Amino acid sequence: GAALAAGLTGIEAGSDIGASIRNPAHYCGVWGHKPTWGVVCPKGHRLGNTVAYGDINVVGPLARGAEDLEIALDAMAGPDEIDGRGWKLSLPRAKKSRLRDFRVAVLRTDRNAPVDRAVQGEIQKLADFLAKKKAKVDDKARPAFDTTELADVYVKLLRAATSGRLSDEAFAKAAADAASLSASDKSYFAQMQRGNSLPHRTWLHLNERRHRFRLAWDKFFDDFDVMICPISMGAAFTHDHVDPRHERTIVINNRKLPVVDQIFWAGYTGVTYLPSTAVPIGQTADGLPIGVQVVGRQYDDYTTIAFAKLLEKEYRGFEPPPAYS
Repeated sequence: GAALAAGLTGIEAGSDIGASIRNPAHYCGVWGHKPTWGVVCPKGHRLGNTVAYGDINVVGPLARGAEDLEIALDAMAGPDEIDGRGWKLSLPRAKKSRLRDFRVAVLRTDRNAPVDRAVQGEIQKLADFLAKKKAKVDDKARPAFDTTELADVYVKLLRAATSGRLSDEAFAKAAADAASLSASDKSYFAQMQRGNSLPHRTWLHLNERRHRFRLAWDKFFDDFDVMICPISMGAAFTHDHVDPRHERTIVINNRKLPVVDQIFWAGYTGVTYLPSTAVPIGQTADGLPIGVQVVGRQYDDYTTIAFAKLLEKEYRGFEPPPAYS
């Protein structure tokens, strides 16, 4: 993300299980696209001898403009040589070419991960602009599920998906912690350790809940083409190197909060496989970039990118950092 913003490269590839495409784009004022899960073959992404495709995680492009995202996705998307013997990817192309044609839901914050007022303000400015462009804008519409329940499912599935990298000692510690913690403890540490040591039967139950959220999202998109919502709780922040990570903090609206709370915005759409395009829309008073994620229906990757292309043309294009040349 920083290399793109500095002009050192034109298109980059990233991976995203917890916003690792969306966050760099947001923090650096560039574009990124987290594809629908399974659209881009992740073969060759991970070091070592791992060949299995991971849950939730995707590979996708970052660029200094939305048109380059589309070019990169065209090149990256599709099955590997084994899957390609039996199926072809045929993503639907965007059907709408004007902002006024889009039905847009707007979400500025959530109780599970309160968003900085500067970020909320830029999202509201964008919503007001879209309304002036005659787009159908709704800031009340939400998918029919409880976001706290979704956050619970996401963190456990996320940590289960990454638990294979744990050492035997770390896994044993996670299992011991999970067994000793009260069922009422919903802290990130508790959920992380439960996910890190998740029994497969429990994973199956969580996966069932995940797919119910997925169906709720799909019904939601019967009435909307995209949702715009935060990528993170705030703009780029000073690194906190406290170890362990879950004890690090971030200041949001003058309150010190756990930095891991931010992961809610990664899982809000990521755990249910949805495509999400990160688009720069403004800056903080200190000049730090602010982005928004444009979320679409599963496999509507080109719709979220098309919307991003229109925003780039009509709302805000790439703004180089100071001393860029």
